[in-house]
Amino acid sequence: MRKNTNRWIASGAVAVATALALTACGSGFSGSSSSDSGKLTSSDKALTVMIGSSGDSETNAVKSAVSDWSKSSGTKASVVAATDLNQQLSQGFAAKKPADVFYLSTDALAGYASNGSLLAYGDQLSNKDDFYPSLVKSFTYDGKFYCAPKDFSTLQLIINNDMWSAAGLTDADIPKTWDQLESVSKKLTTADHVGLGISGEYARIGSFMVQAGGNLMNDDSTKATANSDANVKALDYVKTLLNGGELKYAKDLGAGWGGEAFGKGLAAMTIEGNWITGGLKADYPDVKYTVAELPAGPAGQGTLQFTNCWGIAADSPNQAAALKLVEKLTSKDDQLAFSEAFGPMPSIKSAADEWKSANPALVPFLSAADYAKGVPTAKGSADVVTDLNSKLESLATGDPKAILDATQKNLEALLK
Repeated sequence: MRKNTNRWIASGAVAVATALALTACGSGFSGSSSSDSGKLTSSDKALTVMIGSSGDSETNAVKSAVSDWSKSSGTKASVVAATDLNQQLSQGFAAKKPADVFYLSTDALAGYASNGSLLAYGDQLSNKDDFYPSLVKSFTYDGKFYCAPKDFSTLQLIINNDMWSAAGLTDADIPKTWDQLESVSKKLTTADHVGLGISGEYARIGSFMVQAGGNLMNDDSTKATANSDANVKALDYVKTLLNGGELKYAKDLGAGWGGEAFGKGLAAMTIEGNWITGGLKADYPDVKYTVAELPAGPAGQGTLQFTNCWGIAADSPNQAAALKLVEKLTSKDDQLAFSEAFGPMPSIKSAADEWKSANPALVPFLSAADYAKGVPTAKGSADVVTDLNSKLESLATGDPKAILDATQKNLEALLK
C-alpha cells in the first residue's frame, strides 16, 4: 500500500530528487527544432518510453497501449519500467540520450523546463481542450503548457462502515462542515481506535487549507501564500482536533500512512486519494468502507490533487511521433483501460461519465476535479514542503502562524 501512495504523491514514482538532479545535470538541450516555433523533430528512430510503475498491472497496460500504437503507426517503440526512475532519467539526460517519452511529476517540472530539457508541446495536442483546467495549470511553467496530464487523483474522506454503524451514525451524519467532522470524529473515537487518522504532512493537511480558501502558493506557483489568514485558520482547526484526541497522525498510531492506519482498524476515518482502494483490496479485503467528499470549510469545498504527465525530451530525434503517441495514451479509450487495469482517474473530461458509471463508489474522487487545487510546482518547492512537513509533526504543540511564516519565507526565497 505504501508503494501506491508514493506513486501518486511523487507522481509516477519520480522523487523530489529528480528536479534537483536535472537542474545539476541538464545541459539545456536545444535540438534541431523547438516547441516555441511549433516545429518538431522527425526521424525513423524508435521511441523509448520510460515509466515508474506500481507493479505488473501498470507495466503491462502501458506496454499493451504502446504496442497497439506502434503497430498502427509503423513506428517502433519500447517501454522501460525503471527500477529507479529519477536516477535513470537523470543519467539519460546527462548522457544526452534521454528517453523520448517519460513519466514526469509536478515537482520535477520546473527542473526539466528551466534548463531546456523538456519539450513544451502542450499547445500542440489535438486534445488539449479536453484536459481538466486545474491539471493543465499543474504542468504550465513560465506561461507554457509543457506536457499532457496522464491521470490524477484527489483526496477524500474514507469511512469504515462497521465503526460508523457501531457509533450509531447513519448516512445523514456524513460530515458536510468542519464542525460536523469534529463531532463525528469524537463519536468515532474509542479506546481501540481514533476517529480520524491521517498522515501528518502537507499532502493531507493541505486539503484543509484549500477548504479555508488558501494553499501554499497561488494556482500557477508564482506567488507564495503560505502564511495567509486562511492557512492559519486551517492549521488552527487541525491543531484543535489533535489536542482533542479525535485526530491522530498515522505514525502516532503505529502506522506508516493513513491508509495503513485505516486498514488495520486503528482509525475509523482517514483522508486519502483513490490509490487507497487498490491497497485495501489487496491487503485488507474485509474492510468495508465508504468514500465521501471532504466537508466544506469556511471557503467551501476544497481538496488537493496529485497528477503526473507524459514528458517529451527536447533532445528526442522523433518528437513528432512522440506527440502522436502521447495523444494516443491520453485518449479516452486508453485512459479508461488504464483505469480498469491499475486504478488512476482519467485526466480528460470526455471520459468522466464512463468512469463514473464504472466506478460508482469512487465518484467523490472525480467530482472534486471541479474544485481541487494542485501542489506547488515552483522550482525547489518540494524541499520547502519537506521542511514544512517536519514542522507539522509537532503541530499539536506548535504555533500555526510561526510554522507558516517560516514556510512563506522559504517559498519567497525561491521566487527571487
